[in-house]
Amino acid sequence: MNIEALFSVKDKVVLVTGGSRGIGEMIATGFVQGGAKVYISSRTAKDCDATAAKLNQLGPGRCFAVAANLQDLDDLNRLVAEISKREKHLDVLVNNAGATWGAPLAEYPDAAFQKIMNLNVTRIFSLTQACLPLLKAKATPDNPSRVINIGSINGVTVPRFETYAYSASKAAVHHLTKHLAGKLAPEHILVNAIAPGSFPSKMMAATLKDHGDRIISAVPVGRVGSPEDIAGTCIYLSSRAGQYTAGAVIVVDGGAIQNTSRL
Repeated sequence: MNIEALFSVKDKVVLVTGGSRGIGEMIATGFVQGGAKVYISSRTAKDCDATAAKLNQLGPGRCFAVAANLQDLDDLNRLVAEISKREKHLDVLVNNAGATWGAPLAEYPDAAFQKIMNLNVTRIFSLTQACLPLLKAKATPDNPSRVINIGSINGVTVPRFETYAYSASKAAVHHLTKHLAGKLAPEHILVNAIAPGSFPSKMMAATLKDHGDRIISAVPVGRVGSPEDIAGTCIYLSSRAGQYTAGAVIVVDGGAIQNTSRL
C-alpha cells in the first residue's frame, strides 16, 4: 500500500471552526501543510484574517478566513451560505469552536451555563445539520466525508476544576458524535470525536499558568500536547487511513486519564 497516499489530505476542502487560535489553529495548520483548502472561522474577523495570512505562508495548501459568531444561528447559517458560494462540496467539518467557564457551584451563573451548552453542543449539531448538503455533495463509499467534533477528557472523567457546564457539554459532544455516526455513516459521512487533554491554548492559558506543574506531573508522557499531536489525529481521521472509523472518541492526552495517581 502507498503510505503517503494513505494519510493524504491533499486538495480536500475543510472547515475548522474556532480556527484562529489554539487547538483550532493547530488543526488548520496541519491541513494547510497537508495541501488542503482550509476555511477557518472565529468571532473576530481581524484574528481570523491574521491567522489565515500566517498559514498561507506555510503552504502548500491554502487558508481562507470567514468570521462568524456561532452562538448566533443566523450568523452560523451565513457562514455556511458563504462557503456554499465558494465551494460545491465539503470534505471535512471540524467542530472545534468552544468556550469554558469556571465558578464555585453555589455561584455558577445560569447565563454562563446556557452559553457554554449552546456553543459547545447545540451549535455543533446546528452546523453539522446546516453543512449536510455540502458534506453529501461528493461523498461516496470510497471517499466519505468526515465530521470531527472536538470534545475533551473532561467529558470522559470528572475534572478537578469547577467547570460544570464545560465538562457536561463535552460529555454530550461525545454522545452526540456516536448518535450522528450511526445515522450518517450509511450516507457516507463519518463522524468521530477527539477528546484532547492539556494543550497550550488560550482557553487553557490561565489554568496552565496557575497549575501547569501539577497538570504536567499527572501526564505520564511528561508534557502537554503539541500541534502535531492534535493535527495528526485529525489527518488520520480525514484520510484513507481513517476510512473505517466511525463513532469513535479518540483520547489524545498523553495517558493522563489512565494515571491512577490523579484520582
